[in-house]
Amino acid sequence: MCGGPVADLRLAPGCTLDRCTACGHLARDLTRAPARHRDLAYGGEPTLDRIRLDLTYRAMRRYAEPRSVFEIGYGSGSMLRRFLDGGATVAGADPDQLQIGVDEKVRREGTLHEGPVESLDPAGVDADLVYGIHVLEHVADPVRTMRVARDLLAPGGMVQFLTPAGDSDGIQLYRDGWWMLEDPTHVRFFTAASLARAAEDAGLIRVRVLRPVLDSLVTDAASVARRLSPRDRPRGVLSSRAVLGAGLASAPVVLGARLARPRLRPTLHLVAERPR
Repeated sequence: MCGGPVADLRLAPGCTLDRCTACGHLARDLTRAPARHRDLAYGGEPTLDRIRLDLTYRAMRRYAEPRSVFEIGYGSGSMLRRFLDGGATVAGADPDQLQIGVDEKVRREGTLHEGPVESLDPAGVDADLVYGIHVLEHVADPVRTMRVARDLLAPGGMVQFLTPAGDSDGIQLYRDGWWMLEDPTHVRFFTAASLARAAEDAGLIRVRVLRPVLDSLVTDAASVARRLSPRDRPRGVLSSRAVLGAGLASAPVVLGARLARPRLRPTLHLVAERPR
């Protein structure tokens, strides 16, 4: 990410990531780090995802009260629906999900673009908030994605991105069992340093990198299950009721540990602004 020298980070036999020795940024080649990934890019649980989206919505609203928003990778439109119901005008871009599975009100009242955001002409878009939830870990050129996000903003507008934390304790604790490795489309993992560097390289200012305490509370239970039982799970580890139950039961302990040690939190939250 910063152009520094790269060294192997060996998590287990047959699982090695590329780590920048300067900023800690992690890059993944599936041939070197398959980590028993699932067959599908999506491996969450619907009820937990709804709770997680509510928490993420509240977290983003702490830093912005936008009148207009643009989501990069809107998926089913669930987050856009929350902003729409809150009175904002909504728009977004997604390469896969325009035709099916999108919230009907969002489809009807929002401005949705089919295709990657990098192919979109930002002229005429002046959003107060541009955001992406677990998007940057999927893209080949995240600085370019952030530059497009900046160009979609009105002067003084805000960018927010959430992405897995490559500098969290989880990757050292769980090694190749770390749940964030289960998604085969996760090709990179930011550190706080590399995420801030990417935002600054994209021309954003007032850059802050936060570690939300409540995001992905089942990550540890899912990672433990993958670590203790290293086998292929085509539908993902959270398809197991036992793992879900363990995640819910352990949530208070996990929350307490994260409050005591922020590096246990598995997610980074970037907040930055476009210059006026």
